Amino acid sequence: MLERMKLEWFSNIRGDLLAGIVVALALIPEAIAFSIIAGVDPKVGLYASFCIAVIIAFVGGRPGMISAATGAMALLMVTLVKTHGLEYLLAATLLTGVLQIIAGYIKMGDLMRFVSRSVVTGFVNALAILIFMAQLPELSGVTWHVYAMTAAGLGIIYLFPYLPVVGKSIPSPLVCIIVLTAVTLTFGIDIRNVGDMGELPDTLPIFLWPEVPLNLTTLMIILPYSIGLAVVGLLESMMTATIVDDLTDTSSDKNRECKGQGIANIGAGLMGGMAGCAMIGQSIINVKSGGRGRLSTFVAGVFLLIMVVFLGDWIKQIPMAALVAVMIMVSVGTFSWTSILDLKKHPLSTNIVMVTTVAVVVATHNLAIGVFVGVLLATLFFANKIGRHMLVKSKLIAVKGGSEQERTYEVVGQVFFASSEQFINAFDFKEVVDKVIIDLTQAHFWDITAVATLDKVVIKFRREGAQVEIIGMDDATTTIVDKFGVHNAPEEVKKLAL
Repeated sequence: MLERMKLEWFSNIRGDLLAGIVVALALIPEAIAFSIIAGVDPKVGLYASFCIAVIIAFVGGRPGMISAATGAMALLMVTLVKTHGLEYLLAATLLTGVLQIIAGYIKMGDLMRFVSRSVVTGFVNALAILIFMAQLPELSGVTWHVYAMTAAGLGIIYLFPYLPVVGKSIPSPLVCIIVLTAVTLTFGIDIRNVGDMGELPDTLPIFLWPEVPLNLTTLMIILPYSIGLAVVGLLESMMTATIVDDLTDTSSDKNRECKGQGIANIGAGLMGGMAGCAMIGQSIINVKSGGRGRLSTFVAGVFLLIMVVFLGDWIKQIPMAALVAVMIMVSVGTFSWTSILDLKKHPLSTNIVMVTTVAVVVATHNLAIGVFVGVLLATLFFANKIGRHMLVKSKLIAVKGGSEQERTYEVVGQVFFASSEQFINAFDFKEVVDKVIIDLTQAHFWDITAVATLDKVVIKFRREGAQVEIIGMDDATTTIVDKFGVHNAPEEVKKLAL
């Protein structure tokens, strides 16, 4: 236990401290922007980001991943805030946390194994595009100074690491923010800065219990929103955890992360913050800046609060161009460029799943919908592929001196809803034979559709006067056929005949 704590908290102190500072700076404009999207005061998003980041550092299942207020969650809050106000949003945030904790205990995190690599790649590429698109308003209708500062910021980010000694010691995004802020203040360049995004809070968050009636009516109001927030939050967090796993070559506890997200959201709701989840952009900034442990997430949350409350006058001077450069770096680093080359060598179905996931996410700006469509398509392609790999071979044998004929059908492959039609079409019911043997030694029946199809085959042969024998069933197939099959139940057979 102690060794694990040392590994997760103190194995990379310097890298985690510096990376946490970079992430905290990048969190400020995002939290303010997401608050504006949700229709609440900027402090709601900032307090949420502080609470969620600090709490998830202790209880989350993925060290080094950043969680805070996010745009995907903010979009789901708009109607609730407009219709019922902030207090109901805080109540919905608390319920969201409870639902996520329940999801963790029932091991919803294990469902991530059903998300194919093509869906994850599509999710990553779509998010990279959305991150880049989110920077375009800061680059539209502005003076040339903004473009020059952004270009200079990108130059610092990509070239600074090549400097000897210091290049690898200090995260280049942090250098970018400090240098561009100094240049702006020194030369008095009039460009948009963090202070223009909205007012920063000047006090620490305090305990707040939502002032809503504790009755069934309130529950019915907030429940639909809480379910949506819980699902989107967990989905985005699980996908981000998977990506950070790949970036760091380490594993994470998805079910613990589900519970951790729930606890963090309850904490945020009680401190006047809105619901949040993992942030892929900030998580990648953290990893690429050298952050690996829980300390980086903790520092990001604490430093965020210190900056906005005690250093607000300085933070307001940070030019948005510097943060735009950082986010463009994140966008470029997030996009899976190899996936473009893989389009030539990957199967068509894999490419369709990836491209469709990207298109749906970018079109709807809803990560949950895009991932759902991608998983659905991947499932359909998989079922179709497996269904086509089932075949039925047959041979005719003369018995009793040639006076009787016996047909053996050998089934090979997986029989389920997608292959059931192919299964039934493989039998010749009009052939006059005395006995039919259905050999299932190399087959497996998966669902009640497959069992129902087997019933039809047996009953049809019996109607034609043939004796039917089923052999070679494995234990799993025997169990499902015995439970749901009716071909040996006369009363049920009569019902099917009607």
